[in-house]
Amino acid sequence: MTKRKVLKDPEALHLGLKLNQEKRYALNAEQYEKLYIFQGYDPALAKECSETGISPEKVNHYWHKSEHFSLHLQEEKNEETMGEFRTQLIEDLKKYSPSFKKIKRTKSKDNHCLVLDPADIHVGKLATDYETGDAYNSNIAVQRVKEGVQGILDKSSGFNIDKICFIGGNDILHTDSPKRQTTSGTPQDTDGMWYENFLVAKQLYIDVLETLISVADVHFVFNPSNHDYVNGFFLANVIETHFRNCKNITFDCSIAHRKYFTYGNSLIGSTHGDGAKQVDLGQLMSVEAKKYWADMNYRYFYTHHVHHKTSKDYINVTVESLRSPSGADSWHNRNGYVSEQNKAIEGFIHSKTAGQIARFTHYF
Repeated sequence: MTKRKVLKDPEALHLGLKLNQEKRYALNAEQYEKLYIFQGYDPALAKECSETGISPEKVNHYWHKSEHFSLHLQEEKNEETMGEFRTQLIEDLKKYSPSFKKIKRTKSKDNHCLVLDPADIHVGKLATDYETGDAYNSNIAVQRVKEGVQGILDKSSGFNIDKICFIGGNDILHTDSPKRQTTSGTPQDTDGMWYENFLVAKQLYIDVLETLISVADVHFVFNPSNHDYVNGFFLANVIETHFRNCKNITFDCSIAHRKYFTYGNSLIGSTHGDGAKQVDLGQLMSVEAKKYWADMNYRYFYTHHVHHKTSKDYINVTVESLRSPSGADSWHNRNGYVSEQNKAIEGFIHSKTAGQIARFTHYF
């Protein structure tokens, strides 16, 4: 769209004076100039504002119809990039971040990393016991995640853990729209309003991370996903800002679809699982994490999305998909995607020298 020009038409100013005299809407010369910031001079717009009592300052787009054309005109706007929006959001939220006292850890020679991955939580998902025999809603989601996280911590208590890699995102929210749809527009059975579920997920992450920080320093990894590609990103960055004053936690909340983390001689990748094929993940890792690739003896990729367990060794990477704590909703139940053994939260122990040496599963 070409840059608009302010047109100072004598007839327009005359019309403005006339409208002032009729007392329908008080338009002065300056206001008329604002009316003509649109593409060209349109006396019909001025007349319409006058007759309807609409303030000219509030008009930012309109249709102009003539004998041969129907034109839609709108005011130019400065579009912010995703990065600019994220920066501004973080700057605004920084003012409201709580303070955390740094926790000093006792050093140990036999340390381990706990990879804790509550996958596909789907806060806001609705399944009724009457239809599916397996109720699920936001309250059950919160209860299972907290129970599962504590269960993994209890099971792994025999190891000296000096690092926890917490993998978040991965459809933490069930929908991405006030219309109760996923990011791509697929309708969902939902429990609660979209903003209620956002706040429930926010508090859930805060509670879980505060628990984990009491055990070991935490690295939070965000995986963008197909159900909540937009709101999941916002949620992760809100959580990062909430803990900005905490020295015992780090964050990787970019919009990148695959994330990498190193511990000892393990290179650990994570992704939602709705994008690149599993067979290609090792090759992608060798390119995207090439600065770590040669120095790592063990390489793993944790994926999600399918809500069930798979594990396979490829030539240069082991790829696992994780179970979900969420129940089967109407669509999944109708199509037979149900199993009493599938609902779980999983965790993995990595040593500094031998890669993944243990795994834990908390079933529901």
